[in-house]
Amino acid sequence: MKNILLPTDFSDNAWNAVVYALKLYADEPSTFYILNTVTIQTASYGSLSSKLKDTMKSNSKKEMEDLKRLVETCDHNANHEFHFLQGTEDIVTCMRKIVQQKDIDLIIMGTRGASGAKEFFFGSNTIQVVNHIHDCPVLIIPEDYDFNVPKQVAFPTDFNRAYSETELAPIKHLADLFNSKIRVVHINVKEKLTANQEKNLEHLKTLLADYEHSFHWMPDYANKASEINDFIEELSIDALTMVNYKHSFIEDIIKEPVIKRIGFHPTVPFLVIPK
Repeated sequence: MKNILLPTDFSDNAWNAVVYALKLYADEPSTFYILNTVTIQTASYGSLSSKLKDTMKSNSKKEMEDLKRLVETCDHNANHEFHFLQGTEDIVTCMRKIVQQKDIDLIIMGTRGASGAKEFFFGSNTIQVVNHIHDCPVLIIPEDYDFNVPKQVAFPTDFNRAYSETELAPIKHLADLFNSKIRVVHINVKEKLTANQEKNLEHLKTLLADYEHSFHWMPDYANKASEINDFIEELSIDALTMVNYKHSFIEDIIKEPVIKRIGFHPTVPFLVIPK
Protein backbone atom coordinates (compact mmCIF):
# COMPACT_ATOMS: atom_id res chain seq x y z
CA MET A 1 0.00 0.00 0.00
CA LYS A 2 1.32 3.43 -0.95
CA ASN A 3 1.34 6.28 1.57
CA ILE A 4 0.66 9.64 -0.06
CA LEU A 5 0.92 13.04 1.65
CA LEU A 6 -1.32 15.83 0.32
CA PRO A 7 -0.71 19.27 1.88
CA THR A 8 -3.65 21.65 1.48
CA ASP A 9 -4.42 25.32 2.15
CA PHE A 10 -7.99 24.72 0.90
CA SER A 11 -7.27 26.58 -2.35
CA ASP A 12 -8.56 25.39 -5.74
CA ASN A 13 -4.98 24.62 -6.68
CA ALA A 14 -4.54 22.31 -3.67
CA TRP A 15 -7.87 20.59 -4.37
CA ASN A 16 -6.79 20.03 -7.98
CA ALA A 17 -3.69 18.20 -6.68
CA VAL A 18 -5.90 16.01 -4.45
CA VAL A 19 -8.08 15.09 -7.44
CA TYR A 20 -4.97 14.27 -9.51
CA ALA A 21 -3.68 12.01 -6.72
CA LEU A 22 -6.98 10.12 -6.47
CA LYS A 23 -7.02 9.50 -10.23
CA LEU A 24 -3.32 8.61 -10.40
CA TYR A 25 -3.81 5.94 -7.72
CA ALA A 26 -7.33 4.93 -8.74
CA ASP A 27 -6.28 1.27 -9.17
CA GLU A 28 -3.76 1.16 -6.32
CA PRO A 29 -4.36 0.40 -2.63
CA SER A 30 -3.34 3.71 -1.05
CA THR A 31 -3.45 5.67 2.18
CA PHE A 32 -3.80 9.44 1.76
CA TYR A 33 -2.75 11.84 4.50
CA ILE A 34 -4.31 15.27 3.89
CA LEU A 35 -2.50 17.95 5.89
CA ASN A 36 -3.33 21.55 6.72
CA THR A 37 -1.09 23.69 8.90
CA VAL A 38 -2.02 26.81 10.87
CA THR A 39 0.98 28.99 11.66
CA ILE A 40 1.19 32.60 12.80
CA GLN A 41 4.14 34.69 13.92
CA THR A 42 3.41 35.45 17.60
CA ALA A 43 5.75 38.44 17.67
CA SER A 44 3.82 40.12 14.90
CA TYR A 45 0.54 40.15 16.77
CA GLY A 46 1.51 40.36 20.45
CA SER A 47 -1.46 39.90 22.79
CA LEU A 48 -3.82 39.29 19.87
CA SER A 49 -1.96 36.18 18.77
CA SER A 50 -3.64 33.71 21.14
CA LYS A 51 -7.17 34.74 20.15
CA LEU A 52 -6.23 34.96 16.49
CA LYS A 53 -4.65 31.51 16.61
CA ASP A 54 -7.81 30.03 18.12
CA THR A 55 -9.90 31.65 15.37
CA MET A 56 -7.57 30.37 12.65
CA LYS A 57 -7.61 26.85 14.11
CA SER A 58 -11.40 26.91 14.30
CA ASN A 59 -11.68 28.07 10.68
CA SER A 60 -9.16 25.46 9.57
CA LYS A 61 -11.09 22.71 11.37
CA LYS A 62 -14.32 23.72 9.65
CA GLU A 63 -12.65 23.84 6.22
CA MET A 64 -11.08 20.43 6.86
CA GLU A 65 -14.52 18.98 7.66
CA ASP A 66 -15.84 20.43 4.40
CA LEU A 67 -12.86 18.96 2.52
CA LYS A 68 -13.42 15.57 4.17
CA ARG A 69 -17.03 15.51 2.94
CA LEU A 70 -15.90 16.53 -0.54
CA VAL A 71 -13.30 13.75 -0.68
CA GLU A 72 -15.81 11.15 0.53
CA THR A 73 -18.26 12.30 -2.17
CA CYS A 74 -15.64 12.13 -4.93
CA ASP A 75 -13.84 8.93 -4.00
CA HIS A 76 -15.66 5.63 -3.43
CA ASN A 77 -12.58 3.43 -3.86
CA ALA A 78 -12.58 0.67 -1.23
CA ASN A 79 -8.79 0.43 -1.61
CA HIS A 80 -8.33 4.04 -0.50
CA GLU A 81 -7.94 5.10 3.11
CA PHE A 82 -7.93 8.75 4.28
CA HIS A 83 -6.49 10.54 7.29
CA PHE A 84 -7.03 14.27 7.84
CA LEU A 85 -4.28 15.98 9.81
CA GLN A 86 -3.84 19.46 11.21
CA GLY A 87 -0.55 20.95 12.34
CA THR A 88 0.49 24.15 14.10
CA GLU A 89 4.12 24.28 12.95
CA ASP A 90 5.37 25.60 9.64
CA ILE A 91 4.53 23.45 6.62
CA VAL A 92 8.03 22.03 6.07
CA THR A 93 8.51 21.03 9.73
CA CYS A 94 5.08 19.36 9.80
CA MET A 95 5.65 17.54 6.54
CA ARG A 96 9.11 16.33 7.56
CA LYS A 97 7.66 14.73 10.69
CA ILE A 98 4.77 13.10 8.82
CA VAL A 99 7.08 11.76 6.08
CA GLN A 100 9.07 9.99 8.81
CA GLN A 101 6.20 8.91 11.06
CA LYS A 102 3.87 7.65 8.32
CA ASP A 103 6.54 6.26 5.99
CA ILE A 104 5.36 8.52 3.15
CA ASP A 105 6.23 7.35 -0.39
CA LEU A 106 5.22 10.48 -2.28
CA ILE A 107 4.12 14.09 -1.65
CA ILE A 108 1.63 15.48 -4.17
CA MET A 109 0.94 19.21 -4.05
CA GLY A 110 -0.21 22.15 -6.14
CA THR A 111 2.14 24.68 -7.63
CA ARG A 112 0.96 27.61 -5.57
CA GLY A 113 -1.44 28.45 -2.78
CA ALA A 114 -4.47 30.64 -2.26
CA SER A 115 -2.46 33.86 -2.36
CA GLY A 116 0.00 32.85 -5.10
CA ALA A 117 0.73 35.37 -7.83
CA LYS A 118 -0.44 34.21 -11.25
CA GLU A 119 2.91 34.83 -12.93
CA PHE A 120 4.75 32.30 -10.73
CA PHE A 121 4.65 28.58 -11.38
CA PHE A 122 5.99 27.76 -7.91
CA GLY A 123 4.52 29.20 -4.74
CA SER A 124 6.85 29.80 -1.81
CA ASN A 125 5.58 26.70 0.05
CA THR A 126 6.34 24.50 -2.97
CA ILE A 127 9.87 25.88 -3.20
CA GLN A 128 10.39 25.32 0.56
CA VAL A 129 9.20 21.71 0.34
CA VAL A 130 11.37 20.88 -2.70
CA ASN A 131 14.44 22.51 -1.17
CA HIS A 132 14.12 21.21 2.39
CA ILE A 133 12.53 17.75 2.27
CA HIS A 134 15.29 15.40 1.17
CA ASP A 135 13.83 11.96 1.88
CA CYS A 136 10.68 11.90 -0.25
CA PRO A 137 9.88 12.70 -3.89
CA VAL A 138 7.46 15.56 -4.60
CA LEU A 139 4.97 15.55 -7.47
CA ILE A 140 3.91 19.12 -8.33
CA ILE A 141 0.62 19.59 -10.20
CA PRO A 142 0.15 22.71 -12.38
CA GLU A 143 -2.78 24.95 -11.65
CA ASP A 144 -6.00 23.95 -13.49
CA TYR A 145 -4.31 20.82 -14.86
CA ASP A 146 -6.84 18.18 -15.92
CA PHE A 147 -5.76 14.60 -15.26
CA ASN A 148 -4.16 12.86 -18.23
CA VAL A 149 -2.85 9.31 -17.96
CA PRO A 150 0.95 9.79 -17.81
CA LYS A 151 1.80 7.57 -20.77
CA GLN A 152 4.90 9.57 -21.75
CA VAL A 153 7.30 10.43 -18.92
CA ALA A 154 10.27 12.72 -19.64
CA PHE A 155 13.55 12.46 -17.77
CA PRO A 156 16.05 15.20 -18.76
CA THR A 157 19.70 14.53 -17.95
CA ASP A 158 23.15 15.77 -18.92
CA PHE A 159 24.72 12.30 -18.33
CA ASN A 160 27.29 13.93 -16.02
CA ARG A 161 26.25 11.70 -13.17
CA ALA A 162 25.55 8.02 -12.60
CA TYR A 163 22.06 7.57 -11.15
CA SER A 164 21.28 4.98 -8.50
CA GLU A 165 18.42 2.47 -8.41
CA THR A 166 16.95 4.43 -5.49
CA GLU A 167 16.92 7.70 -7.44
CA LEU A 168 15.21 6.14 -10.44
CA ALA A 169 12.68 4.17 -8.36
CA PRO A 170 10.06 6.99 -8.28
CA ILE A 171 10.25 7.33 -12.09
CA LYS A 172 9.87 3.59 -12.53
CA HIS A 173 6.96 3.60 -10.08
CA LEU A 174 5.23 6.32 -12.10
CA ALA A 175 5.83 4.32 -15.29
CA ASP A 176 4.51 1.13 -13.63
CA LEU A 177 1.14 2.73 -12.82
CA PHE A 178 0.12 3.00 -16.48
CA ASN A 179 2.82 1.06 -18.36
CA SER A 180 4.31 4.38 -19.46
CA LYS A 181 7.23 5.06 -21.79
CA ILE A 182 10.27 6.81 -20.31
CA ARG A 183 11.75 9.45 -22.63
CA VAL A 184 15.31 10.31 -21.60
CA VAL A 185 16.14 13.79 -22.91
CA HIS A 186 19.70 15.00 -23.24
CA ILE A 187 20.40 18.69 -23.74
CA ASN A 188 23.18 18.60 -26.28
CA VAL A 189 25.64 21.22 -24.98
CA LYS A 190 28.64 19.72 -26.83
CA GLU A 191 28.88 17.77 -30.09
CA LYS A 192 30.21 14.62 -28.43
CA LEU A 193 29.72 13.00 -25.05
CA THR A 194 32.78 12.65 -22.83
CA ALA A 195 34.00 9.19 -21.80
CA ASN A 196 32.35 9.70 -18.40
CA GLN A 197 29.03 10.72 -20.02
CA GLU A 198 29.15 7.65 -22.29
CA LYS A 199 29.72 5.45 -19.24
CA ASN A 200 26.76 7.04 -17.42
CA LEU A 201 24.59 6.66 -20.51
CA GLU A 202 25.32 2.92 -20.65
CA HIS A 203 24.62 2.62 -16.91
CA LEU A 204 21.26 4.37 -17.39
CA LYS A 205 20.38 1.99 -20.22
CA THR A 206 21.03 -0.92 -17.85
CA LEU A 207 18.85 0.59 -15.12
CA LEU A 208 15.98 1.12 -17.57
CA ALA A 209 16.35 -2.22 -19.36
CA ASP A 210 13.00 -3.56 -18.09
CA TYR A 211 11.08 -0.45 -19.15
CA GLU A 212 10.09 0.84 -22.56
CA HIS A 213 12.37 3.84 -23.02
CA SER A 214 14.07 5.97 -25.65
CA PHE A 215 16.82 8.60 -25.80
CA HIS A 216 16.34 12.02 -27.37
CA TRP A 217 18.93 14.70 -28.10
CA MET A 218 17.84 18.34 -27.94
CA PRO A 219 19.93 21.33 -29.11
CA ASP A 220 21.18 23.63 -26.36
CA TYR A 221 19.01 26.73 -25.83
CA ALA A 222 20.01 29.88 -24.00
CA ASN A 223 16.78 29.56 -22.00
CA LYS A 224 16.52 26.11 -20.42
CA ALA A 225 12.90 26.71 -19.40
CA SER A 226 11.90 27.18 -23.06
CA GLU A 227 13.85 24.07 -23.98
CA ILE A 228 12.01 21.93 -21.43
CA ASN A 229 8.62 23.20 -22.55
CA ASP A 230 9.56 22.54 -26.20
CA PHE A 231 10.38 18.88 -25.67
CA ILE A 232 7.27 18.47 -23.49
CA GLU A 233 5.28 19.63 -26.51
CA GLU A 234 7.29 17.82 -29.20
CA LEU A 235 7.25 14.43 -27.45
CA SER A 236 3.67 14.78 -26.10
CA ILE A 237 4.99 14.43 -22.55
CA ASP A 238 2.46 13.84 -19.74
CA ALA A 239 4.86 14.13 -16.77
CA LEU A 240 8.28 15.66 -16.24
CA THR A 241 10.79 14.07 -13.82
CA MET A 242 14.14 15.29 -12.50
CA VAL A 243 16.63 14.34 -9.79
CA ASN A 244 17.48 17.29 -7.54
CA TYR A 245 21.20 16.95 -6.84
CA LYS A 246 24.00 19.45 -6.30
CA HIS A 247 24.89 21.45 -9.42
CA SER A 248 21.98 19.93 -11.33
CA PHE A 249 19.81 21.96 -13.65
CA ILE A 250 16.88 21.67 -11.28
CA GLU A 251 18.93 22.93 -8.35
CA ASP A 252 19.61 26.04 -10.39
CA ILE A 253 16.00 26.70 -11.29
CA ILE A 254 14.35 25.89 -7.94
CA LYS A 255 15.39 29.26 -6.59
CA GLU A 256 12.89 32.09 -6.34
CA PRO A 257 14.99 34.76 -8.15
CA VAL A 258 15.73 32.35 -11.01
CA ILE A 259 12.11 31.22 -11.31
CA LYS A 260 11.06 34.85 -11.40
CA ARG A 261 13.63 35.63 -14.09
CA ILE A 262 13.26 32.67 -16.46
CA GLY A 263 9.57 31.97 -15.96
CA PHE A 264 9.81 28.21 -15.40
CA HIS A 265 6.24 27.09 -16.08
CA PRO A 266 6.05 23.37 -16.84
CA THR A 267 2.68 22.57 -18.37
CA VAL A 268 2.55 19.01 -16.99
CA PRO A 269 2.98 17.40 -13.54
CA PHE A 270 6.58 17.66 -12.38
CA LEU A 271 8.19 14.93 -10.21
CA VAL A 272 11.19 16.17 -8.20
CA ILE A 273 13.33 13.36 -6.79
CA PRO A 274 15.78 14.11 -3.95
CA LYS A 275 19.30 12.84 -4.39
